[in-house]
Amino acid sequence: MTHTLDERVRESLSREVRAEVAAYARMLGKEADSLGVLFYGSNLRTESLEGVLDFYVLLPGPQRERIWPRVSYREWDYRGEILRAKIATLSLEQFAKAARGKSRDTTIWARFVQPSALIWVRDEAQCKAIAESVSQAAQTAARLAAALGPESGTAEDFWRALFQATYRAEFRVERPGREDSILSVNQAHFDGLLPLAWEAQGIEFTHEGERLSPHLPERKQAEILRWWQTRARAGKALNLLRLAKATTTFDGAADYAAWKLHRHTGIALEVTPFRERHPLLAAPGALIELWRKRRAQR
Repeated sequence: MTHTLDERVRESLSREVRAEVAAYARMLGKEADSLGVLFYGSNLRTESLEGVLDFYVLLPGPQRERIWPRVSYREWDYRGEILRAKIATLSLEQFAKAARGKSRDTTIWARFVQPSALIWVRDEAQCKAIAESVSQAAQTAARLAAALGPESGTAEDFWRALFQATYRAEFRVERPGREDSILSVNQAHFDGLLPLAWEAQGIEFTHEGERLSPHLPERKQAEILRWWQTRARAGKALNLLRLAKATTTFDGAADYAAWKLHRHTGIALEVTPFRERHPLLAAPGALIELWRKRRAQR
């Protein structure tokens, strides 16, 4: 193997993105006085500007909000083109803690073992710190994959066991088999990643052809599984709590809902000042308007 995990992560994070996405990240980073902005999701892979761009904005200092991240939706006119983004904001300190598996959260390390790009960063010191956290996310995910996976199998077998477990633990509406699509569309990213992550974690293994066999002592495996069971039990409740918070703190929620509605049905609902300020209170009136317009479509 010619790379360490840290080298592999730094190389992956430095991938080029479209100029429009880089400009959006730069604007968000400077506006929030952040340490760095990560870009992830399907638009990273497809290089498309359609739909919603996904960013994580990492802030200096301790985490201020107990329920994190703070999520917002924003539309930005870049040289005459409307770019849409969903923006998650939290401190780098909390991001690093979650990536190491030191919080009850399951979303950070499960998400950032998948492809991401660091497309705006304050300085080299922050670049190193963020890359170390993403490397830790891969190690946390790989450690659990070793405990959940088969005694011997392909790397995909271990990653599949991991993603199946995390989807079951979270309040999600993913279709069965979602883990297969993640692995297939990101094949180059995951190719060779698991052995590097196990080496970084000090997990011994044998490698015969495409088959990997981790050698986890029973005591260590039991420790990892206890760690996971604690988080799995809390997963759905934590995600529901975040969803409940988002109903009152999701900046731009009305705009986001109106855009999604128009994209999927062709129906345009006006985002009035009242609907923008009070999306929950405005929901009944919006539903009545939607019902009328749907009847008119028939």
